Amino acid sequence: MMYIKVFVTPDAKKEKIEEKGEMLLISVKEPAAQNRANDRVRELVALRLGRPLGKVRILTGHRSRGKMISVIS
Repeated sequence: MMYIKVFVTPDAKKEKIEEKGEMLLISVKEPAAQNRANDRVRELVALRLGRPLGKVRILTGHRSRGKMISVIS
């Protein structure tokens, strides 16, 4: 299992993923409302790592911009 720290910017004009040390800075177009930004973050991490969406989980930070994500191998 792999753990990834992410910092999310919802409601961004442009989607992007940047690496900053051991953390991913992720900007998504979706708003934070109704869990839409979290869902998109999971999709982007899964695509980046080539893993199925079901293997990517948000462990902590469901309601904050800083999150810990687990990816099952």
